[in-house]
Amino acid sequence: MANSDLAYMELLELGAAIKAKKVSSVEATRAMFERIEAFDGKLYSYCALMRDSAEAEAKRADADIASGKHRGPLHGVPIAVKDLCDAKGVVTASGMPRIRSKNVATKDSTAVARMRAAGAVILGKLQLTEGAVAHHHPDVTVPVNPHNAKYWSGASSSGSGVATAAALCYGSLGSDTGGSIRLPCFANGVTGIKASWGRVSKAGVAALSWSLDHLGPMARSAADCGAILGVIAGTDPEDPTALRTPVPDYLAGLGQGLKGIRIGYDEAYSTRHVIPAISKTIREACDVLKAAGAEIKPIKFPSTDEVLDAWFSICPPECAAAHEATFPARAGDYGPGLKEMAEGGWKTTGIAYAKAHNVRMIFRGQYDAVFDDVDVVLAPAGMRYTLSVAEFDKFGTKESDWPDLIRFTAPFDMAGTPTLPLPSGIDPDGVPFGFQLLARHLNEAALVKVGDAYQRATKHHKVRPKLAP
Repeated sequence: MANSDLAYMELLELGAAIKAKKVSSVEATRAMFERIEAFDGKLYSYCALMRDSAEAEAKRADADIASGKHRGPLHGVPIAVKDLCDAKGVVTASGMPRIRSKNVATKDSTAVARMRAAGAVILGKLQLTEGAVAHHHPDVTVPVNPHNAKYWSGASSSGSGVATAAALCYGSLGSDTGGSIRLPCFANGVTGIKASWGRVSKAGVAALSWSLDHLGPMARSAADCGAILGVIAGTDPEDPTALRTPVPDYLAGLGQGLKGIRIGYDEAYSTRHVIPAISKTIREACDVLKAAGAEIKPIKFPSTDEVLDAWFSICPPECAAAHEATFPARAGDYGPGLKEMAEGGWKTTGIAYAKAHNVRMIFRGQYDAVFDDVDVVLAPAGMRYTLSVAEFDKFGTKESDWPDLIRFTAPFDMAGTPTLPLPSGIDPDGVPFGFQLLARHLNEAALVKVGDAYQRATKHHKVRPKLAP
């Protein structure tokens, strides 16, 4: 098997091959490190490699499987994690090289511990923007979009998007507060799940905004994401906000069609503010899913304008609270992006914060009512194609820049509801774009089922980037 063919296997495909002893975990792990060595010197997706422990985990996985002790679909599969998540004995810098460069974790975060318990091989930590806000710290080399180096790699899970797209891991963990799983998925052509708030424990995960942060998987398919989510989700005594709701088998019933699934589509919501090429792929997705057996129902989606504005009165003060120990005391060690966010938090009044939460609760109710009639909604994930690096460098000069960037992502962090971004095309410069699926709180299973059906009928998620053949 050619190295690239092995590297670009989907996570579930590799897991099945390891279980069947057609390929070893050690072979797959070494192939990942070979590709990291070959390509990441230009892509900069990793900030720390864990070679020794990964090699030991791979050997243990092969030995366990050989003795009949198979732990599930992640057993022996090499995965990487966003550097917000603690891994014992490794620095968690959170994209903050001057503040947290000596922040060595004394134990695994719950998500990492659960992946290890499922037999996954942890390759290393993936780079992110500073403190999971929009910009990378000036001391950090920005991860490069593997499809076209002139284009943005997304924020804040930039390294997760790049490494997953470039086949430098078989899946990764990301986090999403305003769009930080979905924007890198959109830019790099991968799939993800922003799980419901509380579905995945945040114990051992550095905070940006306590009430908005979501942890979730990024991988090359919806089914792969479902496999990872099934491992990391669930209640956790280390995190009282982790929900006690049972975790379903997200892989159950895949490939059996969509008969009985009702999919909502709002033509106005999918075209207002959105370039025609993206709106077109959403309409095409309706046709694909209808052919798979789903019922497509016209809906009227609630306005997201107010709740989008309210996000800017909630995230900054919660960011300031999360950084209270080092900001403003060490403001000089912060980059301009995170510094601006924290300063904005200190300036936000309690009244503005309270009003924003009221808007949030109203939107949650309006959003929940949509799903009385449908199971999943098709929606844009962005207004336009991915920004170029040059465009992003000038970003923020217009008041509308930031609201426009997260117009179709932040409202669902505010609602705390699950979404699944899917690649659906390639722009004229070779950079992927896509849309997202929305569902009611805790109905990630419907997202995985519908996303899997779409990907069985299309090939957008199989496009390989040019910079990492």
